[in-house]
Amino acid sequence: MSIREAPHAVTELPQAKRGTPQTNGARSNPSSPSHPIGSQDIALRNLETLRQINAIQEGHFRYESGRHGGLYVEKFRLLERPNYTSLLCETIVKFAQSLNPQPAVIAGPTTGGILISYETASQLGGGTKAVFAETEGAHPRQFLRGFGFARDEGVLIVDDVLTTGGSIRHTIEAVERSGGVPLGVAVLVDRTNGTTGFGDLPFHACLTLEIPSYDAADCPHCAEGEPLTIT
Repeated sequence: MSIREAPHAVTELPQAKRGTPQTNGARSNPSSPSHPIGSQDIALRNLETLRQINAIQEGHFRYESGRHGGLYVEKFRLLERPNYTSLLCETIVKFAQSLNPQPAVIAGPTTGGILISYETASQLGGGTKAVFAETEGAHPRQFLRGFGFARDEGVLIVDDVLTTGGSIRHTIEAVERSGGVPLGVAVLVDRTNGTTGFGDLPFHACLTLEIPSYDAADCPHCAEGEPLTIT
């Protein structure tokens, strides 16, 4: 595994066992701009925080994609601890403040995105609103409960763990349908090692991880008979 505090500051950590690894099948978009908010020290602090609260787990896991791997990010171990979540959101706030114009609304997909949007908006202050997009209705994501945007209102889209980017893309589409203007995307953890982009939108991750994954037939953990945890 390697970590990055987007887009630089790479630190090598113990590598997963050999096999035929892939990152998570995420789309690569090298043209998508990234903002280097923070430093390698912050990246290492964030990594250590996640390890301390068991949000980064080591073992033998089967991911939702069906592939296997030796590391798993359990976002709810982080989200159940507001003080640690707040700590990571500090760099999202700095990213939001670097945007021009700055966002008036922070929006996230359910479920984790609700907490991230609220905490980010709270730290930004100045009347910044926090809203969330749900999976009910005619579209993959849409804003319900009376949530809406003023015409051309600037919106930062946030989420907890980036795996494929589907929830974020659907939230971006929901913002555009509702009259808002997406200004950027920020996540707590990018587990695609920076390979997922969102068009021309600036992107920030508090922590970037490279997590190798394997076909079950080629999984070194299976070959060694390690117990399997289904995520």
